[in-house]
Amino acid sequence: MSFRGEEDFSCPVCHEVFKDPVVLSCSHSFCKDCLQKWWQGKKILECPCCKRRSSKSDPPRNLALKNLCEAFLEERGERGRKASEGSESLCSLHGEKLKIFCLDHQQPVCVICRDSKMHNNHRFRPIDEAAQEHREELQKSLKPLKEKLEAFEEVKGSYDQIVKHIKVQAQSTEKEIKEQFKNLHQFLYNEEKIRIANLKEEEEQKAKIVKAKIEGLSREIGGLLNTIRATERELKAEDVSFLENYKAAVKKVQQRPLLPDPELISGALIDVVKHLGNLTFNVWNKMKEEVFYSPVILDPNTADPELVVSDNLSSVKSVMRKQLPSNPERTKFSCSVLGSTGFNSGTHKWDVDVGNNKDWELGVLGECSQTGGRLQSGLWRILFSNGKFTAFSSSDVEKDLPVKKDVRRIRVHLDFDRGKLSFSDLGTNAHIHTFTHSFTNTLFPYIYTENPLPVKILPLKVTVMVEKNP
Repeated sequence: MSFRGEEDFSCPVCHEVFKDPVVLSCSHSFCKDCLQKWWQGKKILECPCCKRRSSKSDPPRNLALKNLCEAFLEERGERGRKASEGSESLCSLHGEKLKIFCLDHQQPVCVICRDSKMHNNHRFRPIDEAAQEHREELQKSLKPLKEKLEAFEEVKGSYDQIVKHIKVQAQSTEKEIKEQFKNLHQFLYNEEKIRIANLKEEEEQKAKIVKAKIEGLSREIGGLLNTIRATERELKAEDVSFLENYKAAVKKVQQRPLLPDPELISGALIDVVKHLGNLTFNVWNKMKEEVFYSPVILDPNTADPELVVSDNLSSVKSVMRKQLPSNPERTKFSCSVLGSTGFNSGTHKWDVDVGNNKDWELGVLGECSQTGGRLQSGLWRILFSNGKFTAFSSSDVEKDLPVKKDVRRIRVHLDFDRGKLSFSDLGTNAHIHTFTHSFTNTLFPYIYTENPLPVKILPLKVTVMVEKNP
């Protein structure tokens, strides 16, 4: 086969190696499909090469040529594979093995290439040494990509955890929303029942009074009607009869006392104003006893994994639980939780019930900011641990506080503009400690505990104010 060219096995129509060849009576061969397409639409079937007519519309297959074509294709494929294998290790210019590596051209060369003018004064390395050096360099280049891949996979894993936690948060939050609205609905339902019951009670009482009046008037009306009818009958009698009964009739009329004219009693109607006047306002005003308002809302997204924030977001305690997903909002200070709203001006107060908790911290944490190429934040806090009080700030050393009495409730007072953060015993109003600092960053309420007893933000009393027109 090696001495034959591809043209010996090519179809005269498509000029490619025969596929399913057929032979005409004139001995010319063609691909079966090519011949049928050539004849399509023609009345005279003739050879595409010699134009000789063919007597058969379905000429016989040329099996010998088909076998030769298959052998040719297989041989050509084998030659291509050998050429491909040889090209990886032989010099394309000299046919020699590629044994050395030109550092200047950064390519494998043969010994003849090394001595050629093209590589004059070039530096060379044995092919195995060069390959090892370049592998090491490529490994170094690959290392940052692997590290980046690892970082991406780690963050992706965190996002996968976050997706699951989002669902848990949504379900828990939805449950609490429904619970709180259920309480509000129950309050409104109870209030509606009470007010309708009061209305029904007033309706029954006033209807009863009016009915009693009607019954009394009915008796008086009945007596008067009887007297009037009897007297009218006497008036219609014969003169003699009338005169004989006159004295008795007069006496009967005079015996009926003339009562004063009846009057409608006041307040007989329903006091609509009492039931409907400012109804929604009055219900709202009464609802304040049921409404919870916290001056500081704890943000569960900033809580350490070991902390659990209550459903109403007003208290926190330490509880061992499953690891939560990484969260950039979480503070770097262990076992702490922050308020949801920060302060950067003005005066703010909030009261905290530490109860019997024996390990807690209260204070404010400054929002992180970039200063001089470093992330900076501030923390000002008092802590209670091992039976003693301590004051600590990020700009000062710890200081023991002379507090002897047990403190259950603490007031935190922040005067941002004057740069003061004070703590006092809410029960006795005794001063505990005051930090003085020129605050610049936004400050967030801060709570720390490792105790299962909750630390609670005390609610404020809700009042309803009505502004009168001037």
